[in-house]
Amino acid sequence: MDRTLGLGARAMAAALIASGALVALPHPAHAATVTISALQGSTRISPYNGTSVTTTGIVTAIRSTGSSRGFWIQSASGDGNAATSDAVFVYRGSTTPSTTVGNSVTVTGTVAEYYPGSANGSQSLTEISGATWTTNSTGNTLPSATTISNATVPATYTRTNSGGSINSFTLAPTTYALDYYESLEGMRVAVGSAPVVGASNEYAELWVNVKPTQVTSARGGSLYSSYSSQNSGRVQIGTLLSSTFPTATVGDTLSGATGPLDYIAYGGYTLQATTLGTVTSGGLAKETTATQSTSQLSVATYNVENLDPTDAASKFTALASGIVGNLKSPDIVALEEVQDNNGATDDGTVSATTTLSTLISAITAAGGPTYSYTQINPTNDADGGETGGNIRQVFLYNPARVGFTARGTATATTANSVTTSGGLAQLTYNPGRIAPSNSAWSASRKPLAAEFTFGGEKFFLIANHFVSKGEDYSLHSQYQDPARASETQRNSQAAQVNSFTDSILAAQSTANVIVLGDLNDYQFSTTVSTLEGGVLTDLVDTLPASQQYTYVYDGNSQVLDHTLVSSAITSYDYDIVHINSEFPDQTSDHDPQVARITP
Repeated sequence: MDRTLGLGARAMAAALIASGALVALPHPAHAATVTISALQGSTRISPYNGTSVTTTGIVTAIRSTGSSRGFWIQSASGDGNAATSDAVFVYRGSTTPSTTVGNSVTVTGTVAEYYPGSANGSQSLTEISGATWTTNSTGNTLPSATTISNATVPATYTRTNSGGSINSFTLAPTTYALDYYESLEGMRVAVGSAPVVGASNEYAELWVNVKPTQVTSARGGSLYSSYSSQNSGRVQIGTLLSSTFPTATVGDTLSGATGPLDYIAYGGYTLQATTLGTVTSGGLAKETTATQSTSQLSVATYNVENLDPTDAASKFTALASGIVGNLKSPDIVALEEVQDNNGATDDGTVSATTTLSTLISAITAAGGPTYSYTQINPTNDADGGETGGNIRQVFLYNPARVGFTARGTATATTANSVTTSGGLAQLTYNPGRIAPSNSAWSASRKPLAAEFTFGGEKFFLIANHFVSKGEDYSLHSQYQDPARASETQRNSQAAQVNSFTDSILAAQSTANVIVLGDLNDYQFSTTVSTLEGGVLTDLVDTLPASQQYTYVYDGNSQVLDHTLVSSAITSYDYDIVHINSEFPDQTSDHDPQVARITP
């Protein structure tokens, strides 16, 4: 998948203005002759933005694939000002530029600020568009690469501006990491031997962290443990090479890389390697949890990432292997992102019988139990996610270990409630969805509440998949602190689930309640504290800080998936089982987790 914008999209972007788009001003009659550093200026926005200029530099790298082709030029010697970059990208759209690394060229074109991820409040990439050039000489020595290291990257990630843009501030590269990276935009940079904190992906990218004190997870990653713990030493490594990109796992070591510092929508500042070192394995292995005892109820949650029958058989096999081998066949598994029987085909299909039977058969073939399942088909295209996919939560349960009795006939729009029977809490519908018509669940997955029995006790489970962070601005946004617009809906969703939990506990204060799933928010977030509401404990908080993560994004190891329990549940073993997030061969982008509860 080519994630750069095409010519049409770039042209549209050129017509938009400062609030998150490419800014283009009328061309003057004649091109001004300027140095590259003067063109770049000492803020994020070029003082020549929208102006036709002529400048000279040495070609240091060429991008000859995709729809954002072009080349980087850098001054043979800079201006000595650390706040001004000495390089710039010459944009050529889908046309491969006819020049060679080492050429000294004089370029004439229009300076533009391109915002590659305007929807996420991205910073801009200063570039020259509509360019022509002449070659002055060939075979020139390239400017020395600036080393990005622990010593050069500030510990403080960014300045703040009450949520406003930081574009107008003079760069302070010795104070703020984002300013430091911006001051090197387009320049040849290098990283030495560095730990891998984000596994290589299908787009030929990986993440390293050049600051050793920020490699804080138990398995070699960089923990995102608060909104102010952005981990300033993270650098994404891409490639301009035609050779095979190295396969890397968190905890490995990359021996080094050199290339121009780009800015892209997915990940922000990215070293586009023209030379790339080798990866040395750190020996990280996928985890396996302990087997539950006969007297323990084992409950897991696992986001299976848009699972449907059109997926390769190998995905079902790998999921089954993880559930049986790594999770030790939990008694109950709350699954998120189970799609309907034809996945993204948007033809009104909502049943997931084939998806679930295929998974259950794969689990049985892997040596696991023959699970039963309970779920409710959503209303077509009403629950967000991939259009046509109709993702939903599902409970798999082992009927040889767990009791389940269906009660009532709830549909996608039926609201579950709590009654009592014999002095104990009881769900009106088993299973049933929580307040599905409430605006909190607009275009989002509705929680599924179900009631099981184990060891003579009743357990109430609520499976969740809260709305995603897709609306939020990125950490590298031009707006600081970055807005987290999606929080509003997640906070409302948390309040709804907390209210339902309260109704169970009002009916029976000693009820065993387990709230679990992909909450799409952190253990330190308002969403999670709202969900806890004084009646639930997030088991993530019971782990050592170095083990608190279920997902790796942009080189940050973070928590998105949770298991919370009511006060009646006091005896448990809890484990986040790291089998996906740190590895290039992911079955899902989330790690599952399991709680073994002794009634």
